[in-house]
Amino acid sequence: MRFETLLVHAGVEPDPTTGAIMTPVYLTSTYVQDGVGRPRQGYEYSRTKNPTRTALEASIAALEGGAYALAFASGMAAIDTVMRLLPPGSHVVVGNDVYGGTYRLFERVYRPYGLEFTYVDTTQPEQVAQALREETRMIWLETPTNPLLRVTDIQAIARLAHNHPARPWVAVDNTFATPYLQRPLELGADIVVHSTTKYLGGHSDVVGGAVVVQDPDLHERLAFLQNAVGAVPGPMDCFLVLRGIKTLAVRMDRHSANAQAVAEFLARHPKVKRVHYPFLPTHPQYEVARRQMKAGGGMVSFEVESPEEAIRVAESTKIFALAESLGGVESLIEVPAAMTHASTAGSTLEVPATLVRLSVGIEHADDLIADLEQALG
Repeated sequence: MRFETLLVHAGVEPDPTTGAIMTPVYLTSTYVQDGVGRPRQGYEYSRTKNPTRTALEASIAALEGGAYALAFASGMAAIDTVMRLLPPGSHVVVGNDVYGGTYRLFERVYRPYGLEFTYVDTTQPEQVAQALREETRMIWLETPTNPLLRVTDIQAIARLAHNHPARPWVAVDNTFATPYLQRPLELGADIVVHSTTKYLGGHSDVVGGAVVVQDPDLHERLAFLQNAVGAVPGPMDCFLVLRGIKTLAVRMDRHSANAQAVAEFLARHPKVKRVHYPFLPTHPQYEVARRQMKAGGGMVSFEVESPEEAIRVAESTKIFALAESLGGVESLIEVPAAMTHASTAGSTLEVPATLVRLSVGIEHADDLIADLEQALG
């Protein structure tokens, strides 16, 4: 099947009892067994396994071209579970422009636990190579990054990692691009992570996460952690993400087209000092982005003259809603330094206070541009 067809059908079968075309929401905590220790079709307790979650995991695995997917209660729960693969004393190389919540988890939870993190510019493979050690067990990438939209050559980093004696896993947070625009496993990554809250859900009405892998041993370890720790989504959450996935292609086409138009408008505006968008020819990783992404996605960041101006613009829009998160059908605006990335303040990952981040929705592009024009004016 082509990707657009997979979105509608992967992991989803008509209900065998009624023929219902939509996956049922199995609101049950437990299941009657056929005998002692003989659960029917492997279902015994919904923390371990739920049919609605099974359908979602099969869908996401197919979209990423992976063999296995695991669903979680949030994107952060998914990241946390991946990090639990690493024993104390492990070293992780991380991009120096990652989501504030990821940085907070790494520094305030896992560094005290005994993991060590080195932050480098992953758009420069030589910096990654220099940071690798004998005890390096993972390279953590966001591409495009949040919020500066830097793009890392996944294939180059994967080649570097897999040729290193330590052979660290390459993990990619693919939330911004989605599998419609970018497929990290095909480029050599070992682990793909999503906040399904964002574009996969797509309607700002659910919180969730996912991890996708190819290796059966890695899947077995992650599945053990998923069950043992228990940070799993409820069946209604899984249903909402499954529903959102069906329209991912048409939404991402519109998100990307609108974001491209908004980025080009901002690049021409005299009050905007710099625009960050992967498919602008002025973007430093433009060629890499065009090679490994289908389109630029729906996220745009731009810098203005002062922190006060950034706040004023963010508080002046009428269509762009001032809110955290991203990836919904409606357009959002925020100031990362004071909102989503406040946890990086005072660190080497601190976000410029003059930066404004947009999640460009599926409204009419002309209305979005007019809104930004009046806010900047």
